[in-house]
Amino acid sequence: MSMDHFLEEVVVKHRNTLNRIVYYLSWVIMIVSAVLAMWGLQSIFMGFNLASLIFVLAFGGIAAYIFFFHDKLLTEYEYTFTNGALDFAEVYNNKKRKSLGSLNVRTVDAFGKVSSGSFQRYLNMKDVKKMNWFLNRDAELYYFYFSKDSNKKMIILEPSEEMVGMIKQYLPRGVYQEN
Repeated sequence: MSMDHFLEEVVVKHRNTLNRIVYYLSWVIMIVSAVLAMWGLQSIFMGFNLASLIFVLAFGGIAAYIFFFHDKLLTEYEYTFTNGALDFAEVYNNKKRKSLGSLNVRTVDAFGKVSSGSFQRYLNMKDVKKMNWFLNRDAELYYFYFSKDSNKKMIILEPSEEMVGMIKQYLPRGVYQEN
């Protein structure tokens, strides 16, 4: 009887205080911008002029932009490993989840630490599309290098040592890059 290898991890920013301050400040700016846009809209109804229209569009645009994108200030990454398959997702403010894709680790060409020389070798190759799916630059980062539909790709992530151990079990021989 074989055991399934399953592990789910959520990567959060270690120093999150600044992001939280900016997030709450964005709410204040959004509300103030919406109020100013409404105030400008009232002045348009009293007598149309171009300056009022520009004022309404500017502050209304700021409020709308912040409303739709402020959750991205509190981003987390989710890695789910199941028997050699890794699923990646981006989670915004614990509300919205965006799937980034899946990767079968048996099909990768290389896997190793970003601090290794092999990472630079793959990174410097021509036409490599790099995807940064990590939040903490000071963490122990790892990379996957693979080709899909004749496109060279590299995913950089920050898995735990436990997940790295599981990944290594499913890699083909010679794929893990020590240096």
